[in-house]
Parts: sequence; structure tokens; C-alpha cells
Amino acid sequence: MNNYSWLEQKLHKFALSSQFMREATFDFESRNISSMSETEDHIFITGLARAGTTILLNAIYKSNIFASITYADMPFVLAPNLWSKITFKNKDLKLKERAHGDGIKVSTDSPEAFEEVFWKTFAEEDYEELEEKFRVYVGNILRKYKKGRYLSKNNQNIKRVELINSIFSNSKILIPFREPIQHAYSLLTQHKKFIDIAKNDKFTSKYMKWIGHTEFGPNYIPIHNQNLNFYDDLEINHWIEQWYLTYSNAFQSYKNKDNFHFISYEKICLNKDYWFQIQKLVKLEKPYDFEFRESKKDTPCNIDTELKEKAMSLYFYLNALELI
Repeated sequence: MNNYSWLEQKLHKFALSSQFMREATFDFESRNISSMSETEDHIFITGLARAGTTILLNAIYKSNIFASITYADMPFVLAPNLWSKITFKNKDLKLKERAHGDGIKVSTDSPEAFEEVFWKTFAEEDYEELEEKFRVYVGNILRKYKKGRYLSKNNQNIKRVELINSIFSNSKILIPFREPIQHAYSLLTQHKKFIDIAKNDKFTSKYMKWIGHTEFGPNYIPIHNQNLNFYDDLEINHWIEQWYLTYSNAFQSYKNKDNFHFISYEKICLNKDYWFQIQKLVKLEKPYDFEFRESKKDTPCNIDTELKEKAMSLYFYLNALELI
């Protein structure tokens, strides 16, 4: 983000900051492009940020049978077909580490969580309008990439999985989770890092706001923000509580639904057979290997004992669930 040229920054502002412009580009594309949606067997990855959602996205995307919004579609992510026809941007296939500093490398061909721009734009629509537009949006992406199945990674979707499931009821919802103390520490670290970055780089804060990136950093909005015991987002207990509330609610709501699956970050990093089970689950006909590397840090923090016990108890329960 901080290496964007002045012109690129202005183009992103033009395309993403205006509700009118987002709606206009989507409407123009939808009227002039014949969208494609031959199946509803799509994959939606969601959960708290830093749970391994991006690496799972990249691993499944490697199968080359899914369409997903990529960095090449920025900043006109609501009109990928139109943008591909008018852009003069050369593909940059050189892998570069993303701003998170977590070892994950991306290029213009890499998929990313830009779907939230759609929900930011049309969230206030009534259900029938929203359903129709989301189907068109997914169809437009399938058209551009000439694929039959859509792959989404959007952490914010944890708040709307019921809605997505009602629109694409034959799809699978994958909810990655991670050991809560490690997960909370990773969220806290990224939160502080992006707050510091935004102090010296105003574009970063604006960019994250435009794409709906509120999981951490200067535009942070907690998924759960009422009746909390720990409100201070600069302390680890706040993030452990968010972990517990998010995954306990998700488990209670979706435990009996066959197309909802909780994915263990630790298992996918340490157990190759578990990754092959995921491939079977999402119907990848040709199994392939993928390198998953566990990130584990020392967490020298003052952690509330009762909260830790609740979170760890839930984690062990989720980790014991059968995948298939």
C-alpha cells in the first residue's frame, strides 16, 4: 500500500471511496456483461482474521478450478470484466510479501478478500435485491476467469454466513480457527502494527476503510462490541474474548449444518492427511500437496485465567471435531 504511486492512490480513491461510483461500475458491468453461474457449489472461507484464512484460500485456489477476485482486479473489484478490458496495467507475477509481514507472498494473480467491497456497497438492500445482485456479482467473476465455481475469503462474512448460505445453499462454509492465545496475540500484534503504519502513511488507513478491512488496525470494529468484560483493544484479553465469542456463537449456530465445517489451523499445518481431507471435502478431484507452515510466537502477556480456560476448552472441543 505504501508503495502505490500518487496516480494509483487517486485511482483507488476514485473507484472505492464513493458509494455512487461503486454502484455505477457494478451496474454498468451487470448490464453489459453476460454473467455466468453454472453451479452453486462454491466455497466461502470466513472466521477471525489471522486464523489461516489466507493460506487456506491460496491452497484451494491452487487447484485452478475456482474463480476469485485477485489483486489484478483492484481497484474496480465490482467490475472485473470491464476493468480487464480497459486497464493498461501489466501483470506483476513477482511474489512479494504482503504488508502484514507474515511471510505470505502475493502477486497480481493472487486471490484476496476484496469481496467486502460488495457488501459495503449493497448491505442496505432488501433481501431479494441483495440476493440478485450477489448472484450477478459472483457470476461476473466466474465469467472473467472462465471457471464454474467461486472461492471467497472474507473474514467479515462470519457476521453474514446465514445470509450467504440462504443464497447459495449448496455451497460449503469453511470456518478456520486457531489456538486462542496464539490467535489473539497475532491479532493484537497486527492491530498495533497497522495503527503505527497509519500514523506515517495516511493512505493505508483510507485504503483499509475503502475495502472494509475493519478486523484490526486504525479502522477496527469488534465483531462483538456489547456486554464485554475486556474493551481495551490494546490488551490481549480483548482479543481472546473476541475469539471466544466469535467461535462459540458460530459453533452453537452451525454445529448441526452439514455444509458448515470448522477447520483447525494447527492440524492443517502439522497433518498432511488433514489437508487431503479438506481437498475431498471441497471436491478437488486431483489431490495435490501444499506447504503449510505453523506460526507460533512467545506470548508474554497478562492473560485472564478464567477467560483462558473457557477459550482453551472450546478450542480443544473444536479441534476434536471430525472434518468429514
